[in-house]
Amino acid sequence: MLKASVKARYATETEKEAATGGATVTFNAGDFKLRASMTDATVINGPSLNGLSLAVEKPNSFIFDYNVPKNDIKFQFMNSINVLEKPLNLKYTRSRGEDKTTLDGTLVFDSANKLSVSHKLGSGGCKLKYSYVHGGLTTFEPSYDIKEDSWDFAVSHKVYGIDVCKATYQTPSRNLGLHWSRSSKLGGSFKVSASMCLDDDELKLPKLTAETSWDFDL
Repeated sequence: MLKASVKARYATETEKEAATGGATVTFNAGDFKLRASMTDATVINGPSLNGLSLAVEKPNSFIFDYNVPKNDIKFQFMNSINVLEKPLNLKYTRSRGEDKTTLDGTLVFDSANKLSVSHKLGSGGCKLKYSYVHGGLTTFEPSYDIKEDSWDFAVSHKVYGIDVCKATYQTPSRNLGLHWSRSSKLGGSFKVSASMCLDDDELKLPKLTAETSWDFDL
């Protein structure tokens, strides 16, 4: 089956605003998914390779992503093992262009509790995140960066099953974020975000971002 999605994004800051768009086409080939993505830079001022990327994915196994204009390859390998009868989800990510390798692991204790660890090779540190879901609706996610000795916090709540309200706070930058998202098969998906830095000497208008997407079966 051939599937397509169209995305649009609008962002505003204090002195500038920008609108971007993109499209993705996915084709199921047996156990694999073939995906082609493009941005508005691909078609503005005539067809070009700008913003074009190609990917091959086997769900829960691997993803190969090729950025055409940058000639850059990014790949991920995923696996899951049992530790003390608890699933441990592992992911290895390598980006050739950024020369970055990341190892991620998530230990799922039960449907409400899981612990995640992320380590960038050569960084000398790692990030820990604990996720707790209360009553199936509210999620608390504190995270700690060992190298930077800093905390980040996030809390989200589901409303009517399709809406999610989320608040985030990053202690190093003192950045506060508020997000509202909706995922619907009939009306598409959207996300509205507002963020502001509480460390500024003068109170500034928050940065606003709006994203929307529609999925189609072709």
